[in-house]
Amino acid sequence: MSSISAKDVKALRDQTGAGMMDCKKALSEANGDIDAAMEILRKKGQKLSAKRADREAKEGVVIAKVSDDRTKGVVVRLSCETDFVAKNQDFVDLTAQVAEIALATLPDNKDGLAAQKIGDVTIAEKVIEQTGVIGEKIELAGYEKIEANMVAPYIHMGYKAGVIVGLNKASDDIYDAGRDVAMQVAAMKPIAVDKDGVDSTVVEKEIEIGKEVARQEGKPEAMLEKIAMGKLNKFYKENTLLNQAFVKDGKQSVSAYLKTKDPELTVTEFKHVTLG
Repeated sequence: MSSISAKDVKALRDQTGAGMMDCKKALSEANGDIDAAMEILRKKGQKLSAKRADREAKEGVVIAKVSDDRTKGVVVRLSCETDFVAKNQDFVDLTAQVAEIALATLPDNKDGLAAQKIGDVTIAEKVIEQTGVIGEKIELAGYEKIEANMVAPYIHMGYKAGVIVGLNKASDDIYDAGRDVAMQVAAMKPIAVDKDGVDSTVVEKEIEIGKEVARQEGKPEAMLEKIAMGKLNKFYKENTLLNQAFVKDGKQSVSAYLKTKDPELTVTEFKHVTLG
């Protein structure tokens, strides 16, 4: 171990994030070969990853990013087991780096993102390596993307959630409005942009619930359908983004707020990624 230079230890630490002693040990085992030492650390991560596969990784970091021209956006979630690790700046920086790669490559799904390169290894390999470095289960647990005329992001305090919102128009003022709407998504957790986006099985379930509640209240059978539809409209108002009351001004809906910026302005889609 004495023949291993401090320069090599630092180089390995800079590339992997592993502790100084772990780097010294790996380099000693690899006879000073940095590439071989990195492989040793990755194998350590693979073993630990297998051992901790059944652990829950509900903590972590969620990062939302948009391109410089604001026409593309991504949300990435990197999960870990404890809040202690999630608050570590190196872990936050790693998640942000993965988000930058996602934004640059826009893969179709999480598996596609995991296959992208981060330095000389894939993101999937980097995650396994970090499991060995950190000593906890680490997962690339979430990835979403949007392409639109304008995309606005929001990251909830402490990186607990990330939102991207796609809009059909573009300007600086509209971008600011989009950020307001992204905050709305984080706060009110809508299930769809508008009622047309609600899954038919959800609609059917809400109608049946509405009928059953009315039936138990003793309402006439002939009135149940009408009552249930009224309850469904209330469900849409509470759970679809454009119909929700705007959190910054409860006197108007999100849709009405957007129209104060441009009569034709609307949300094309949104993505919401949270911890847990």
